[in-house]
Formats: sequence, structure tokens, C-alpha cells
Amino acid sequence: MIRIDCHQHAWPEALVDALRRRARAPYVDGDELILDGEPPYRIDPALRTPSAREDVDLGLLSLSSPLGIETLPPEEAEPLLDAWHGIVAGLDDRHGIWAAVNLIEPDLAVLRAILAAPAAHGLQVPATALADPAALERLAPVLAVVEDADLPVLVHPGPAQSSPGADKVPGWWPALASYPAQQAAAWFAWHVAGRSLLPRLRIAFVALAGLAPLHHERLVARGGSFGAIDRHVYYETSSYGPRAIDAMVRVVGVDPIVHGSDLPYAVPADPGLGAAFSHAVHAANPHHLMNGGLR
Repeated sequence: MIRIDCHQHAWPEALVDALRRRARAPYVDGDELILDGEPPYRIDPALRTPSAREDVDLGLLSLSSPLGIETLPPEEAEPLLDAWHGIVAGLDDRHGIWAAVNLIEPDLAVLRAILAAPAAHGLQVPATALADPAALERLAPVLAVVEDADLPVLVHPGPAQSSPGADKVPGWWPALASYPAQQAAAWFAWHVAGRSLLPRLRIAFVALAGLAPLHHERLVARGGSFGAIDRHVYYETSSYGPRAIDAMVRVVGVDPIVHGSDLPYAVPADPGLGAAFSHAVHAANPHHLMNGGLR
């Protein structure tokens, strides 16, 4: 059984060039990425090349959804999405991609074709597109295409909210103040409405869903419900260590936890929870996420 890193990043040269040609966010100025809701980010040269890891057999590359490409007007998004999907031409057999789609006017026929490509292992969507149950209902036709293809969805943080003081906060601010909140809201939206809309969809939430399941006691205390664990919902581990991962396992169990590194934005670390756990999160659980079947 192959070992999978479910969440890496790489920026094809064509995408960087397309961002340089833009005059408003998201755009690249020199070697800096400019976004409305974040401090300027100096582009890591490691982003130009898919990360190679000796401890995994397959790394799945993800478009950086905080750029907001998926929610640009279609005429602006199309060249950027084309540049993203063009990365597959240079990939070896140790890498695949999460597809992306414009969410303002999604072309479902094009999405079906992209998902049929061997290098595509599923669809990534920004958490901001699942901000509440109504948003999830609007997104459902897109997710249904993925469900019909028997592929998974990866929910990744989307753009941070624009703020006049965005250039005054530390570089890590969006990753701590915005991204987990987005992930948690998306998880709660799915918890309320997802399974009734998409009964067979396999869905994974980056960064342990912003730790949303750890709030299950408060959820119940405030009138919600938290019963049987949904066997088609998964939690990717990037940027978290043994304490957060162990806490999640105590709530949802081991089976839904899948390894993701977020390379090169973050460095993978062994949580030290034992060989059996390592096999589960690197191999067995990602296998079920990607291919289905009972866990």
C-alpha cells in the first residue's frame, strides 16, 4: 500500500507568469505575492518544484486557495486555472494534483474532463465556498460531479478577509486567525447539510478542520447534535503535532486521519504516535480517502 502526502504545493512557472501580468490582487510583483487580506509574501523558490520526499510514494499538489483564483470572475480565473492544470505535463509518477474550478460560473463539463485525467486525484475547493449550509447547497452541483467520478474533495483555506491592517500583522496571522475559522465553518456546514446533499462523497478537511470536532460538547450544549462518526469525512494533519492530533483521535478515531505536509509552507513532522498510527495516516486512511471502500 503506497504512502501518500495528501497536501503539498507547487506553482508552475506559467501560473507565476500569469500572476505577474495582473494589476490587482492576486498578483506577483517581483518576487512577492500580493493579496488583499494578507501581508506581502516573498515567494519561496521551493514552490517552483514539486517537493520530493523519501518517506512517501505519492504527493498530491494543491492550488493555493488563499489566492482566491477559484472565485475570480471567470474571464480572469480561466488563464490562471489553465496554468495550474498545466503543471501535470511536468510531473513524474510520484506526484498528482487536486483539480480546481471556477466557482462563480463553474463549467461542469470541463470539470468532468479534468477529473478524468490520470494525474487528477480529486477536486480542491476553498473553505469559503462552504461558509454555511446555504453556501454548501449552492456548491452541491460542483461537488456532485466529483461524487459521480468516485473521487474525493479537499477543503482548503480560502482567501483571508481583507483588512486595512493586513500589512501590519505577522506573516503567520492568516494561518492562525483566518484559516482555522474558515475550516471550522466549512466543517460545521458539512455537519449540518453535507451528507443529505451528497450521500456518497468522500471529503477531507485540511488542518484537522480547524479543530472543529473538538467543539462537539459545545455543539451539543448549544442545541446541535453529534452522533455517529461519518465514515466518509477525513481530517488532514498539516501544521499540527501530537497534542492536536491525539485530541482529534479521541473524538473521531484514527481511521479518518490522513497525512498532509503543506510543503513547502510547512515542514512535516512525525507526531510520534507509533508505527501502527503512522501506517494508518500515511497509507491505509489515504487509500480509503482516494479509493473508497469500507474502513
